[in-house]
Amino acid sequence: MKQLFIASLLVLAATPMLAAEPACAAKLTRIEFEVGQAQAQGRQHQIAGMQRALRATQSHCTDASLAADRESDIKRATKKIAEREQKLAKAQAKGDTRKIAIQQASLDKAHNDLTQVQRPLLP
Repeated sequence: MKQLFIASLLVLAATPMLAAEPACAAKLTRIEFEVGQAQAQGRQHQIAGMQRALRATQSHCTDASLAADRESDIKRATKKIAEREQKLAKAQAKGDTRKIAIQQASLDKAHNDLTQVQRPLLP
């Protein structure tokens, strides 16, 4: 019952945000879902942190800020890919197959990270 009450309060608190900022509303929904999951599993230490994140999102989130953060993440991921490509090229020049495999795996992870940050803001 207590969990239902808390979840209801979270939804009511997010309602004004839902109309104004669609991407922020999606972010709020994700955080609220995670709070519910943590409550269901009894992870009290995570609940407090997620509730802080929820309050911060409600207070400061705008679609413009989310888009700017996303753009920054994309630039960072692109830079990481360039760095990993250079390291792979050095390993290939040396001909060390073990290092080539390590650098290739690292580059593949960087590509996956870029794919993740390029996902649309809205689900």
